[in-house]
Amino acid sequence: MGEESGISDEVLWSQVVNGDGDAFGLLFDRHHDRVRRHALKVLSLPHVAEDVTAVVFYEAWRRRANVRIVNDSILPWLLVTTNNTLRNHVRQQRRYRHFLNQLPPPQDAADIADGIAEADESSFKSSALREAFTKLRPQERDVLTLCVIGGLGAKEAGAALGIADGTVKSRLHRAKSRLGTLYSQVVHEQEPDPQAILGRRTS
Repeated sequence: MGEESGISDEVLWSQVVNGDGDAFGLLFDRHHDRVRRHALKVLSLPHVAEDVTAVVFYEAWRRRANVRIVNDSILPWLLVTTNNTLRNHVRQQRRYRHFLNQLPPPQDAADIADGIAEADESSFKSSALREAFTKLRPQERDVLTLCVIGGLGAKEAGAALGIADGTVKSRLHRAKSRLGTLYSQVVHEQEPDPQAILGRRTS
């Protein structure tokens, strides 16, 4: 519906800034799926992706006077805001897990070795990549989101982030390198030990 309107994001957003809810609805229809897919790629939790998407568009409306348009598109701003929202979600989950870890362990906890042993390898690798992505610095996540996932060039990404295109290129190079390092670390830390699993399954 939004794409078929033939009206650019920039024109629609000028109407949104003046409080036009219909224009905002067109932009929501135009970019909702893209924002949700990005959130889903990072966390792979459909219900969380929906919640994050709702928060992103709420923030877009709330901060509508400060939204930055890049090449007539609001999408780069939405993707960066998605990263920020995901980061806040991960922080909240870490605090929640920390709280749970302070509680005494339940008695007769189920042995999960069988489930680990039968886990799908591709699913494990995807999970490790998502975990590595969340461990990146915010600046690194943003430049990867815009340039790799969003397909923007250095100039467009720089305009969205408020930095020079040369800075985008150097930051992107470092982000890719660090993502690879973090991915290897996560795989090493999380990959089940076959000997340990075998010992548990045969005990």
